[in-house]
Amino acid sequence: MEKFVEYDKLSKKEKKKLDSAKRRDWQGLNPVTRVADDTKKAYKRKPKHPLKLTDE
Repeated sequence: MEKFVEYDKLSKKEKKKLDSAKRRDWQGLNPVTRVADDTKKAYKRKPKHPLKLTDE
């Protein structure tokens, strides 16, 4: 049985191991490629009516 050492006194490597074990897994999904369902209310950067530049 391992001796209990409080988190603050662990080394950086041990903290990293603990943190990565606690972190959740996306199980093969890429969160960057996910699209929000409600796109109507999303902020749009493009102007609604872009200016038309005409040559005279």
